Amino acid sequence: MTDPNWHPPANEPDRPRYGEYSPGKQPGPPPVGPAYGYRPTPPPAWTPPPKPGLIPLRPLGFGTLLGAPFQVLRRNPKATFGSALLVQAVTVLVTLVVVGAVTFFALGRIESAPVEDQDAVEAGAIVAIVLSALVPLALSIVASALLQGVIVLEVARATLGEKLRLAALWRQVGRRVWPLVGWILLLTVALLVGVLLVAGLVFVCALLGGGWIALAVIVGVVGGLGLIAAYAWVNTKTALVPSLIVLERLRIWAAVRRSWSLTTGFFWRTLGVLLLIGLIVGVISQIVTTPLTLLFSAATALIDPNASFEAYIPAGVLYLLTILVTLVVGAVAAVVQSAAVALIYIDLRMRKEGLDLELQRFVEAAPGSAPADPYLRGTGTATDEAPRPDPGAPWA
Repeated sequence: MTDPNWHPPANEPDRPRYGEYSPGKQPGPPPVGPAYGYRPTPPPAWTPPPKPGLIPLRPLGFGTLLGAPFQVLRRNPKATFGSALLVQAVTVLVTLVVVGAVTFFALGRIESAPVEDQDAVEAGAIVAIVLSALVPLALSIVASALLQGVIVLEVARATLGEKLRLAALWRQVGRRVWPLVGWILLLTVALLVGVLLVAGLVFVCALLGGGWIALAVIVGVVGGLGLIAAYAWVNTKTALVPSLIVLERLRIWAAVRRSWSLTTGFFWRTLGVLLLIGLIVGVISQIVTTPLTLLFSAATALIDPNASFEAYIPAGVLYLLTILVTLVVGAVAAVVQSAAVALIYIDLRMRKEGLDLELQRFVEAAPGSAPADPYLRGTGTATDEAPRPDPGAPWA
């Protein structure tokens, strides 16, 4: 029973009974505060992915893939543009010295040869000039391989916020330069074999004459288009080979297989980026070099063959200026195109293998903890890969 003499304490507020509302208040959500036992947890705020260096550590958009290669030049110009300019200058200088000297010597022999030996001397001179051209060709292959490796390594380390000097880049890439040379030689030989095969078929059909002439034209047109399509396809599927050779330290065939696997499902995206970068670089190169070429042609056309030596000075200056500008433009183009390939490699590994998480762990690691190189895969086929460094050792 209820005690009729009981009254609520004076300091306790008047509370409504169960199922009732306080006078003058509308129903609503329960009050918030520690006295009521809970607080609503606010939703976590969105934070953008970290960007310690060249690019944000997330799968890259199409615009980033097109714009970031040009930022490589601005971020570390001495190591990137300096390397490209040095490589281009050495190649041009060796070409001028070797081929120029052999050509000068061969033409001198032709002029001084007796009339009855003229044909034989001319044939020997042509062979000597062609053989001399192989020296700068071999040098350009080695230089191109070295430059590709340097730019790939620079992009990979710039993504982590690191900035290596030119000597450090060259020293580290020097360990992988011969696999890169072998890969470029392999591509060159394959392209040369395809061109010779199509040209040989056209030549044989043309020799037969008659109705075979029409077949020669058809073989030339269809074969040429087929070569272009095959080159675009193979070049796109194997575009990541230099990055794999340098960053994952794979051998050539292992790198080819892995590049083929990484580009599966992203063929048209990869091809589109490579074509657009090539188109942009080509247009810029033509805009810069075409006026100088036209000026040089006009200067040489205005010179009288019987004019004095001073008349050739403007043409010589224009020629040297054209070579210098061509070297600069060629260096920029080489850096941008190699950087685009490296960025495509990083993007595909982020999309397919979660490389962005590995890169974030590497960046956020405590100083002195010496984490393993994030670009090296943790497991791999030992027979297909070069010896890996100690995972606990600093990246070298």
